[in-house]
Amino acid sequence: MRGLQLFRPFKMIRILFIFLFLAGSGLAARADDLAAAVDALASSSFSDREAAVNAISKTGDPKAIIILEALSRGELYVRKADKKVFLAKEASGGFTLTDPVTSESADTLPSSALEKVRLNNALRRAIEEGLGALTLFSKDAAVRRLAAQSILKAADPARIDLLSNAIAREADPGVKKIMEEARAAAILKSDRPDDEKLNAIQILKARGDQDALGLLDAAANTKSGAVSFAAANAARSIQNRLAFWEGIQNVWYGVSLGSVLLLAAAGLAITFGVMGVINMAHGELVMLGAYTTFVIQEWFRAYFPSGLDYSLFVAIPAAFLFVGLVGMALEQSVIRFLYKRPLETLLATWGVSLILQQAVRNAFGPSNREVTTPSWMSGSFEVTSGLALTYNRIAIVAFTALVFIILFLLIRRTRFGLEMRAVTQNRAMANSMGIRSGRIDALTFGLGAGIAGIAGVALSQIDNVSPNLGQSYIVDSFLVVVFGGVGNLFGTLIGALTLGIANKFLEPFAGAVLGKIVILIAVILFIQRRPRGLFALRGRAVEA
Repeated sequence: MRGLQLFRPFKMIRILFIFLFLAGSGLAARADDLAAAVDALASSSFSDREAAVNAISKTGDPKAIIILEALSRGELYVRKADKKVFLAKEASGGFTLTDPVTSESADTLPSSALEKVRLNNALRRAIEEGLGALTLFSKDAAVRRLAAQSILKAADPARIDLLSNAIAREADPGVKKIMEEARAAAILKSDRPDDEKLNAIQILKARGDQDALGLLDAAANTKSGAVSFAAANAARSIQNRLAFWEGIQNVWYGVSLGSVLLLAAAGLAITFGVMGVINMAHGELVMLGAYTTFVIQEWFRAYFPSGLDYSLFVAIPAAFLFVGLVGMALEQSVIRFLYKRPLETLLATWGVSLILQQAVRNAFGPSNREVTTPSWMSGSFEVTSGLALTYNRIAIVAFTALVFIILFLLIRRTRFGLEMRAVTQNRAMANSMGIRSGRIDALTFGLGAGIAGIAGVALSQIDNVSPNLGQSYIVDSFLVVVFGGVGNLFGTLIGALTLGIANKFLEPFAGAVLGKIVILIAVILFIQRRPRGLFALRGRAVEA
């Protein structure tokens, strides 16, 4: 028994030596393979060089990344004397040579003794794919993810074994899933048995995006028998799923467009409904809000650059106050003299819109101004294959909902809102009850203009800030107000969302311009049937 105990350490040492010998033999073999593949780059045939690049990447040696990157930069040269490939750095008197596999320094030779390893487009693609495959073993999970996605798009059967090794070593579940999908794509293009291909089809079907659909369509057209049938069924399933999510995506785009229209039209709904004023300068009030955002951001960039991401929180109240004061000044100086004269009001506000546009051109120039999107509004996240939501649109929808709720509570739960509704429904009776309708008119116009200003803040995040910004939304704003019901805030909400969603569903079939024309005609026909819109205001003066 004692003899056995003494023997065990010697046995463990022997096993350790055997393991180290085998590992060392494997490393030496891999190094020999890498050296042979590198020297094969000396061939004058581009196809032989491409085969050598593939052989280099298949070794999986970390040095292969350095070698391929040097090859892509044109730093590999062939020594004419013995056709051996070196990494060459330009130096005085010629080039300093380094063995790319062992990193050992060699002689310095003149350029006449060397020949550059030249590339063509096919060889460059092979290098790119090879580097993508080799980065499967990077320490950075993001790099491995990108490498797996690159191999999935290439779907090269030669990468199957490399992917199998990477999958066995991968610890990140998300990256491992993409690697398995890339391996399935490669198997589908290979001559592997049908049962492996059928399993690969199920993996790609579960992925369910456009890349998977393209691979399955190709398999359905080029394969035969059970593989072709399964690929065709999987492709149809993905097409149906993508069509469903495309519909959801269009609804989301319609909601985000409707939110923009609601912001642009909410102020117009108030002024048009309460005062009966056709304000053609409403778009320019939106434009002033966007330029207010630009000015605030420039101030932050100059004096408080670390807080630039939060400049919108200053721009929103600033735009509301500034544009609201401009609106009140417009009402007091122009519009108050033109009540009950709609044609003159339309012409006067149109002239004001031209004045505001020219004033902005003189102050800021005619070209677009850059408004930086905060980092917390940049990017998007993928809900599922075929549906991705951008953070800036999410922020605008949430902001619009908040503005609408505050405006609704202001109109329904405050004394100012009560007086404004009284003036809307029966101005003469409101005056007789002691309500100063002139003051309500000024405050109401200022409120509507202020909302237009914060609409400009939102639009600055998704559109160009220029003197013509407001012209893009004035017609749509009037359509929303008339369609929803003049002066009805809830009707404006329904009208904005309806027109926004309808626009996004029409665009793929009719195009952006024709889609707007179709919606305009539809609204005109609707107004012929219901002149007061979806939700008409009630009241004695209104009914009269």
